[in-house]
Amino acid sequence: MKFKLILIVSILTLSCASKDPIEQILSSEDTTIRRVVDNLEKHEVQIIYSQIHRNEKNKISFTDYEFNVSDSTYFYPASSVKFPIALITLEKLNELQKSGISIDRNSTFILERDTLYTNIEKEIIKIFAVSSNKAYNRLFEFLGQDYINQKLQSKNLKGRISHRLSAFHSHNLKTQSIAFKKNVDDSIVMYQQESITNTPQSKLSLEKLLKGKGYIYNDSLMQRPKDFSEKNYLPLRSLHEMMKRIHFPKNYSEKEGFNISKDDYNFVINAMKTLPSETGYDKKEYYDGYVKFFMFGDTKEDIPEHIQIHNKVGYAYGYLTDCAHIKDSKNNIEFLLSATIHVNENEIYNDNQYEYDEIGIPFLAEIGRKIYQLELNRNKID
Repeated sequence: MKFKLILIVSILTLSCASKDPIEQILSSEDTTIRRVVDNLEKHEVQIIYSQIHRNEKNKISFTDYEFNVSDSTYFYPASSVKFPIALITLEKLNELQKSGISIDRNSTFILERDTLYTNIEKEIIKIFAVSSNKAYNRLFEFLGQDYINQKLQSKNLKGRISHRLSAFHSHNLKTQSIAFKKNVDDSIVMYQQESITNTPQSKLSLEKLLKGKGYIYNDSLMQRPKDFSEKNYLPLRSLHEMMKRIHFPKNYSEKEGFNISKDDYNFVINAMKTLPSETGYDKKEYYDGYVKFFMFGDTKEDIPEHIQIHNKVGYAYGYLTDCAHIKDSKNNIEFLLSATIHVNENEIYNDNQYEYDEIGIPFLAEIGRKIYQLELNRNKID
C-alpha cells in the first residue's frame, strides 16, 4: 500500500513537471485568474514566457512558452509602441552622429509647434517612467512613420506604427520640423530637421479588426463595431523579441539588433527600470507599480530593491499589455514575460468604462507573481 501511494505521488509530480508552465498557471483556482480564464475569448489573452539559461561559459539560451499567441489576430498595442520608438530614436541618433552631425541625447531640441525645450534623454525617461504620450509624440516627429516602419521591417519585426497618441493630428503624414541646439540659450542651431512627408498608410488586413458593438464619437453613441484597421499594430511576439534583443544583443545578428552606442545602450537599459519617484514624480500618485503591471501593478507597496523590472506597458480601449525582463538579484532569478488582456464588459469604446483595476491589472499582476514563483522553485531544483 505504501509503495502504491509513493508511485501515485511520483506520477503526479512528473505530470506537473511536464505541464506547460503557462497552462499550469491558468489552471489555478485563484479567482483573479479564474474569472479571466472562464471567458478567454472575450478577454483576448495572449502570453509569452521565456526561461533564461546560462551555461558555464555564460552563453544565453531560452526556453519559450506561448499561450494563444497570434500575429494575425489584432489587439490594440496602446503605449507599448513607445518601446520601439525609444530604441529607434537612439538608432537614428547614432546614424546622425556617424554622418558627422554632432548632436547627442542631451542636445536641446524644440518642435516647430511646441513650447517646450527638451532633449531625447528626458523624453525617453518619461516614456518608461510614466508612459508619457507627449514624449512619444515628440520622438515620433523626429522619426516619422516611414523611418519607423522601415526599421521594424529591416529587423524582421512585424508591426505597423501609423499614428501619434492622444493628439488631434494623430494621423498627419507630415512631421514637424525640429531644431537642435547645444542648450536652450544657445543661438546656434546645431542641426535642423525639416518636415518629412511620409507615405500614406494602408489599412491593416488582420483578424478581429472590428471590435465591440459601439463607440462614443463627439458625445454620441455610434451603434456599430469600432474599426481598428488604421490604428497602430505591434504583435506580442514583436514586443517580446525586442525585449530579448535589447537585453541579450549577443544572441542576435547585427541586422536583427539595435544599432546604438554602448553608452546609449546602458542608458536605455537603466531608463526601462526607472520608477516614477526616481525622476521626481509624486509617489502617492505615481507609485512603484504605476507602469509595472506584472507582480506589482495591483499594489501601491514599494518594489523591493533587489527586484528590477525593465518593461513597457500599454493601456487604452480596454487593452492592457506588459512586456518585461524581470530580475531578482537576491534569489538569482531572471525571466522574460509578455502578455495582453482585453477588458471591456459593455463592448462600448471611448466611454472610459473599462475593467482595468477590477480584472485586467490584477490578472497581469498575479500572472507575474506565479511565473516568479515557478522561477523560484525552478532555481531551487537547478
